[in-house]
This record gives sequence, structure tokens and C-alpha cells, in this order.
Amino acid sequence: MKKRTALLALTSTVLAFALFNFSIYTLLTSRLANNFSSASQAKMIDVAKFLPFEESSDLARIDSSLKLTEDLPVLDGAAALVPVYAAIVNAVYPAGSVTYEGGKFSDDNYYGENFAPDSKMQYKNTVRGYKAIVDGDTDILFCAAPSAEQKQYAEEQGVELVYVPVGLEAFVFFVNEKNPVDSLTVEEIRSIYAGEIRNWSEVGGANRVINPVTRLAGSGSQSAMDSFMGDRKIAPKSPLAIFGASIGFSFRYYMDGIVGNESVKMIALNGVYPSAENIQNGAYPIIAKFYAIYRADNKNPNIPVLIDWILSDEGQTLIEQSGYIAINNKEINQ
Repeated sequence: MKKRTALLALTSTVLAFALFNFSIYTLLTSRLANNFSSASQAKMIDVAKFLPFEESSDLARIDSSLKLTEDLPVLDGAAALVPVYAAIVNAVYPAGSVTYEGGKFSDDNYYGENFAPDSKMQYKNTVRGYKAIVDGDTDILFCAAPSAEQKQYAEEQGVELVYVPVGLEAFVFFVNEKNPVDSLTVEEIRSIYAGEIRNWSEVGGANRVINPVTRLAGSGSQSAMDSFMGDRKIAPKSPLAIFGASIGFSFRYYMDGIVGNESVKMIALNGVYPSAENIQNGAYPIIAKFYAIYRADNKNPNIPVLIDWILSDEGQTLIEQSGYIAINNKEINQ
């Protein structure tokens, strides 16, 4: 009898462990196998690669006919646009106009915080950048369109902002390179972020939960995503999403030209890949303008001078050589 009881106890223990292991496999291991999540996160820009007046910088360079020597507007902007406004400084401003606290740039931070207060180039990124332009700490901000909250802040401060489109970019979605999905429709992506499609198998992929990654509220990419969603709200993620395969969003050049993460791939929308040609000819369905933004009451005489130059053939060539798409006058006047 004791042997039978011991045998039953041992059998029960074995079955319990087997059931536990099966549950772990079902809930975790099987979901993590062929997991596509971690590499789908965007990386931070390395600002040190795009510093003006440095021979080793990866900046586009042109011989500019415009050379400013005084009343230099302070330029700031989004991470994705650092290569653009840094190249403008390099082309138009005098050497010595970009300065650092401590005498040299420090990359021991995410936002280049050691640009000195008198430096004509700053880097506060989108969220802090919009506050800086409203507060008068920056003269021209290079960013995507603002969020509703950023517009509201300007209104509350009694500040009118002028938005001048200076280039075009694609708003893109990306997944891990191992994800078999290469294309989604606009409606499918909206349904994914609205929580109506939760598994990649529903859109021709593997049987994996979808992890729809979002960005910091007020960032340029998150504001663009909110605009893309229209009246539809981004739904809370499934608790299992962290074990699934993610999808993220950003701007094309930030993914392709700045972070250069080979383990992720941009996907086509409605069958159209976000190439430079498809952006310029309008075939890609989500094309975003980016802006040079300034306060309407800013009296710096070189703000309109510099913006006119950016819209000139020279300035637009610099934007194209920086990896973006030039904007034409017809588009600007729409």
C-alpha cells in the first residue's frame, strides 16, 4: 500500500512538472521561438557623427553662395533632422559658431546636452525643441508637424508659429528582417494598432502575437502616427505582446540613413516600398512634410534670409544630399 501511494505521488509529481513545462512552452517558449521583437526598436542617433566643422563628420557638403556672419539664428530640431540642420550650419555659418560646454562635444548623453548656451546649433529633439521655440530659446526648429499638445502650448503662451515646409519624407513601418511579412495595407496597420488584428497569422505571417511598438508622446514620429490613425485610437497592447513579434514606425531616413540597423526592414504599404523615387512621385501612401519653424514675432533679419536659401536650388540640393527629398514650389504653395 505504501509503495502504491509513493508511486502515485511520484507519478503525480512527474505529471505536474510535465504540465508545468508544457504550459511554459505554450505560453513562452513557442511564442519566443522565431521571435522578431528586439531588433525592431529604433536606436538613438549618434549626434557626434553629424557635427559641423569637423572633417570626420558624415555631413552633406556644398559650396554655399550664402555666408552669414552675424545675427546667426539658433538652429535646433528633431533627431531625424540633425543631418539637415547641422549641414546647413556647416555650409552657411562661420567656424566657431558651434560651441560646447567644457570645450568639446560629449557623447555621454542622448540629446547633446553639452552644446554651450551661446552655440548656434542645439539639439533638444522634438519634445523639448517645440518648447524651446515657443519659449524663444531657439530661432528655427526643424521638425515634423506638431502634436495637439504642442499646438496648445503655443496658444497658451500667446505665440504664433510659422511652419515653412522645406522637405519631404516618408512615414514608414518596420519589422525584424526575419519576419516574413513584407507588405501591409494602410487599413491593416490601423487595425493592428487599434487592437483589431493581434496575430501576424491574420496578415500572412507566422503564428505570433503582434507587439505594436509606440513612441514617446509628443515625439515627431508619435505625432505622425496619431495623425495617421485619424479618429481611431491606439489600443492598449495585449499582455502577451511582449512575447510576440513587434512592428514599429519612424521616418524613412532615420531608419535607413541614420541608425542603419540591418536587422530590421521597412515594409511596403499597399504594395509600394518607401523608396526615394516613390516618395517624390507620390506613389508611397504616407508622405510627410518637415518644416523650418519659427516664431512670427521673431525679428532676427536672417531668419527669412536663411529659409529662402534653404528653399533655393542650393538648399534643396543640400537636403537631398542629406538623404531627404527636396520639396518643390508647387508642393509648398498647396
